[in-house]
Amino acid sequence: MEQYFSATQKMEQEVMFPSLLRGVFPQQDQDGAAPHEGGPADLYERYQLLKAIKPVVERGLASVTDPSPGGDADGDADAAPDDGADASLEERLSHHVNGLQQVLTDLTKNTKALTRRYSQILEQINLSDDQSSS
Repeated sequence: MEQYFSATQKMEQEVMFPSLLRGVFPQQDQDGAAPHEGGPADLYERYQLLKAIKPVVERGLASVTDPSPGGDADGDADAAPDDGADASLEERLSHHVNGLQQVLTDLTKNTKALTRRYSQILEQINLSDDQSSS
């Protein structure tokens, strides 16, 4: 989770001109962030998507860590689940946690790849400015 927030924060700090990402398409890189079928068309759209997802992740995290007012954290105290139900709940929880971890890993890879590509674009702009001024 921390890696995702760190990568997103770095992206937000480095990408000062998101419009430079228009028309730039994702490419396969060493982190494995490849273009996705049916995903955002260019890096600008991906940037907008990643920015929109961050508050959703933060709200989701806050709702998990802050118990809802008036809610019983243990559920219905009168209900006594049997051992089979506990095992099933553990399996379901494990499945969902693994899924969440995979999604966060993918988001982190995409965020890092976008930030890296943006830095490359800036370097190319700086190089062309240096050559034109020589």
